[in-house]
Amino acid sequence: MPKLLLEANRIVLRHGERTVLDIDHLTIYDNERVGLIGENGAGKSTLLAILAGELEPDSGAVKRYGPVSLIRQSGETRLPIDARHAAQFRAPGAREGLSGGEQTRRRIAGALSEDAALLLADEPTTDLDAAGVARLRQRLSEHRGALVLVSHDRSLLNDLCGRILHLEDGRITDFPGGYEDYRAEQALRREHQQFEYDQYRSEQARLRAAIQQKAEWAASVKKAPKRMGNSEARLHTREYTNAVIHQSSAKRKLQGRLERLEKVDRPRDLPDIKMTLGAAKPIAAKVALTVRCDRLTAGNRVLLEHADLTLPTGSRTALLGENGCGKTTLLRALRGAPSPGTRFDGKITWNPAARPAVFDQDHEKTLDLQRTVLANAMADTALGESDCRTVLARLGLRGDSVFKVAGVLSGGEQAKVALAKLLLSGANLLILDEPTNHLDLFAMEALEGLLAHYGGTLLFVSHDRAFVKAVATRLWTMEGGALTAFEGTLDALEAERRRDRSAEARQLAVTALEMRLAALAARLSAPRKGDRPEELNAEYERIAEELKRVKSSEFR
Repeated sequence: MPKLLLEANRIVLRHGERTVLDIDHLTIYDNERVGLIGENGAGKSTLLAILAGELEPDSGAVKRYGPVSLIRQSGETRLPIDARHAAQFRAPGAREGLSGGEQTRRRIAGALSEDAALLLADEPTTDLDAAGVARLRQRLSEHRGALVLVSHDRSLLNDLCGRILHLEDGRITDFPGGYEDYRAEQALRREHQQFEYDQYRSEQARLRAAIQQKAEWAASVKKAPKRMGNSEARLHTREYTNAVIHQSSAKRKLQGRLERLEKVDRPRDLPDIKMTLGAAKPIAAKVALTVRCDRLTAGNRVLLEHADLTLPTGSRTALLGENGCGKTTLLRALRGAPSPGTRFDGKITWNPAARPAVFDQDHEKTLDLQRTVLANAMADTALGESDCRTVLARLGLRGDSVFKVAGVLSGGEQAKVALAKLLLSGANLLILDEPTNHLDLFAMEALEGLLAHYGGTLLFVSHDRAFVKAVATRLWTMEGGALTAFEGTLDALEAERRRDRSAEARQLAVTALEMRLAALAARLSAPRKGDRPEELNAEYERIAEELKRVKSSEFR
């Protein structure tokens, strides 16, 4: 019988008049791997804080049957870090000026150092590079105990989680399986809801038509003609009255059935984007940007040198590399706003028709926090309100939420507004530094769709492999002070690297077999005491056949 580690009952939390959480019952058992998903502002971080005992709900109780540790989404960790986890995650010591990735590694190492039976992880991949995510994935898979994971990394949810909790409107819906299983189940539920809605609308239309038909029939029944005799008139009046009463009764019954008809809500669809974003003022030339980087330095450290770069018009280029290699520093140099302590030597040439815009992680610089979501989104656009609200809705800001003041939004919601503002602007070249950080899964998938059909030129940094695969048409890779361009997708690059590794492995195998043949040939020409020539010859023929097979595989 699995051990119960946590039990939450009748958890209610309100912010003013809004009910943030209203969870009847939630249990977590030992060795469970649970993914917690929901839109930005749904209350995921708040729920984790309550489960960890760092926040008290307005009502309800949480029972913990063992130690609980929380990897927070942001900020400096206050937890002591042991040497093993510090080394495993390359967590630096506490100091001023730590990068986002360094702070994330410290938060992870601190929480894991507690060795708690229940680990709560709130967006633990934020600002981590591919190597850091791989280390985290391995460590979480080895965790002895239970895990509750909030993450926008779909592969992480699929690989680690066997249960998905969807938090929406304060309530939890429980789904068995990983994220792809959740998506498949959601698709089935949506299909069933659409069927139920279609049936509801069909019955509603049938009843209304029948009611209208009864009303029209009653109105068409003629009263007795004036010249009709008294006895005939009385008979006709009685028949007329009975017919009207009958039709009125039938109409009332139909009206009652219509009123009692259980309402079925229409499935919520993402609104269609009927315009191509970023294409209003295109760049006619083939190249939007050229860069000659003689040297890019941060203090005494050389980040990049002797690099010639081009950004083709209409391309979607992903800039890849590990934390600290200089990706953000390069982007800031390109836009003419170098980071403090850095220096760029070289030449940057923008096409005169290029109208660049930048996604800044500091949303206070991008947004007017005193204005509404809609006002911010429409600040730099020539498009109408309907188009702006469509883009906002695709990113998860729907209905009356567009009239909220930006300053009251969560960090993820502000990121959505900042992204919508850029997409709707007159810019034809976007520079995005980690645009998916702090976005919920649904907004990230919507952003993928918007950027994959973006009509301008795109240069972006992202550590999310699925996002890069969905959006990028070409790649820049920074490593060891050099930058390599690849004209193709991430899938194509990985396939080429696999082929390269296979070719290298074949060459090593060929070399080893040839050395073995040479050694056998030497022994056959000058046998040693105890050698059996027939066995050596058989071995030689076997190795020769193996060498022939390996060499022939190079041409398949």
